[in-house]
Amino acid sequence: MNTKIKKEAGTTRKPRVNVVTLGCSKNIHDSEVLMGQLRGNDMPVVHESADVRADDIVVINTCGFIDNAKQESIDTILQYSALKDEGKIGKVIVTGCLSERYKPELQSEIPNVDAYFGTHDLQELLGAVGADYKHELVGERLLTTPSHFAYFKIAEGCNRPCSFCAIPLMRGKHVSKPMDALVKEARQLARNGTKELILIAQDLTYYGLDLYGKRNLADLLRRLSDVDGIEWIRLQYAYPSGFPMDVLDAMSERANICNYLDMPLQHISDRMLKSMRRGITKQKTIDLVQAIRDRVPDIALRTTLICGYPGETEHDFDELQQWVADTRFDRLGCFTYSHEENTHAYSLVDDVPEETKAARMEQIMEIQQGISFDINQQKVGKMFRVLVDKVEGDYFVGRTEYDSPEVDNEVLIPAAQNYLTLGHFANIRVERAEDFDLYGTIVK
Repeated sequence: MNTKIKKEAGTTRKPRVNVVTLGCSKNIHDSEVLMGQLRGNDMPVVHESADVRADDIVVINTCGFIDNAKQESIDTILQYSALKDEGKIGKVIVTGCLSERYKPELQSEIPNVDAYFGTHDLQELLGAVGADYKHELVGERLLTTPSHFAYFKIAEGCNRPCSFCAIPLMRGKHVSKPMDALVKEARQLARNGTKELILIAQDLTYYGLDLYGKRNLADLLRRLSDVDGIEWIRLQYAYPSGFPMDVLDAMSERANICNYLDMPLQHISDRMLKSMRRGITKQKTIDLVQAIRDRVPDIALRTTLICGYPGETEHDFDELQQWVADTRFDRLGCFTYSHEENTHAYSLVDDVPEETKAARMEQIMEIQQGISFDINQQKVGKMFRVLVDKVEGDYFVGRTEYDSPEVDNEVLIPAAQNYLTLGHFANIRVERAEDFDLYGTIVK
């Protein structure tokens, strides 16, 4: 399919591409790469513009991870398909994880979409909107985040056998990006004003095994740490089994590697961990968390848990609650189990009622809310280096090195009493604290 260039008043005008991104930070990264290629083709491109135009090409980058995300993606496709039928936009193209996983079904159920592409079809997608894939633009992106931070994808896909996860079905096997290419990309971002790199992958800790024959995340961190202008490097999505402890040495050595680690642990009951095929036991998990805290005493640990996995008993859940209360994670998120086709766990009976899943999730988050409040109270009166992200209402809003955008605590500084520059650092004294927010003032 080729999109024709429209002629108006004796000039040629390329249709505008409006990219809509759903799902996780990996999708944000992919949309930014797509937009960078479109800009390199001199095509007008916007991200999630509400100002729709009759000749717009809307590209929807979908998520297919769990039921709620899939439904949001389907609803978005239907929304833009209706706008197309009404003549308010020109074309609708769907890409990303949902399209990779359910392309035949989507083509049958929503046939007025102009084209469906998967997660590895960037060149074909570009061709469909009248653009060429430009190899010289590899590493170039059009950021959708504020320019001072960027999600930095170091690998694609996953080799882990987790029973509940459909990611390998949509993203394929683990493929590390070469280290030299990543360093080049980091330098380019730094030249454009990026101060914080948020390292993402399905599994950061697997980095390098396919290219270099060993887990090479620590070496990559040191090389990225040496890039001029990069002041924070943050690690998300580490896997516990086989965790490379030399990463913690790099974290301790380098001031610009944040004392922060996002490690989804999913559960603590040995029964659940075995059925989930996580490759780790309760005791090894407890020992790993303690070892990480021993090596980097100032570290902020974030984890994610699943409630209501098939066969989860009250005893399993009580064990999970007690462990959360005892471990006192700095940050914690929780999902209810989603029964996904073609995963290993799909062969199990989804026997925990939805209302029980939701109630258990709420109980975990209530425990975590109390923990977060206690930890935050200990920060009152202390000074932190804060990166200022935005202005919201009457406050400048920023983050400490212990907080990732969107998912973690924020620091609120009254705008009427202070002047701060977005994308810059400031020393802030915490004056008061709530469950998930800190309030502070500038230290002159």
